[in-house]
Amino acid sequence: MTTIPEPNFSHLLSLRGPYGTFEHAKFAVARVEHGYCTDDAARVALVLSRQEHGSLGHELVELKWSSLHFLEQAQLSDGQFLNRRRCTGDWLLPATSEDCWGRAMWALGTMYARTPDVALRERALGAFSRGATVRSPWPRSMAFALLGATEMLRVAPHDEGAAALVHAAVATLDRPHVSDAWRWPEPRLTYANALLPEAMLAAGSWLGDEGLITRGLEQLSWLFEVETVRGHLSVTPSGGRGPFDEARFFDQQPIEVAAMADACTRAFALTGDPAWRQGSELCALWFMGLNDVGAVMFDERTGGGYDGLTATGPNLNQGAESTIALLTTLQHARRLILTPS
Repeated sequence: MTTIPEPNFSHLLSLRGPYGTFEHAKFAVARVEHGYCTDDAARVALVLSRQEHGSLGHELVELKWSSLHFLEQAQLSDGQFLNRRRCTGDWLLPATSEDCWGRAMWALGTMYARTPDVALRERALGAFSRGATVRSPWPRSMAFALLGATEMLRVAPHDEGAAALVHAAVATLDRPHVSDAWRWPEPRLTYANALLPEAMLAAGSWLGDEGLITRGLEQLSWLFEVETVRGHLSVTPSGGRGPFDEARFFDQQPIEVAAMADACTRAFALTGDPAWRQGSELCALWFMGLNDVGAVMFDERTGGGYDGLTATGPNLNQGAESTIALLTTLQHARRLILTPS
């Protein structure tokens, strides 16, 4: 089996600014003028909460704290979140219940569940509880939030706000597929597609709903088959994919690979089926060159993830989103390597 490298947080640390993690980079240099976003602060908090606390080191612990502080500042009293922040620290309106709310809730629930620091956990709980009153009309936003709620319920099973959020999300996510030929609940694949069945698996596990788990696994199996070509991962491109589209392979985004890695890892944990373990490994191998172009998708020196796979090779910019997608995918693959067969 190919050796999966350890996550290297050097580039992520290089993207730090006075208010958080800069969103974009030109090659490996932060583009300060583009500022920050709540989506990325949540991703940083999530990937650092998943890392073994003893392996973080002082700088990464500080980064986790600063990411929590960013999320607290982004949240309004009604639980919604502002997403855009200039490099000067000024926030852009309006607040929203879209993806940034869902991702923030995922991060806050995971922080509470997986961080040993009592002070950090209590602050994450406060922000999560405010956000748990929000509902979104967008399935992906609810799916992100559901993942945070099930993390919370894993260690606080009587949390009423988290439980209510799970039930509300299931009502949005558990939808029939479009047709027997297009076994997906939407007319097109768009972004973070594997998130949707993963959220169903997480909800089904907490609720003890075997039917929900079965439907989530069926959905994920169909998606994985669609996004696998000749033994390697070939994820839905940035323009999406519909049932009648001609084959289009580019541009592929690392966040799509990370979403699939998350879902495969959860499916393996639930079922023990080695096919899902192999799926998680294929996600890591996509970054290492097992993809449609045969291109390595990260800077092996700094640990920065490249921003996209094009027909001619990688987009060599190393933004926060892509770097975190790489880090979280490596985390999953390495943990599964250490899991007994």
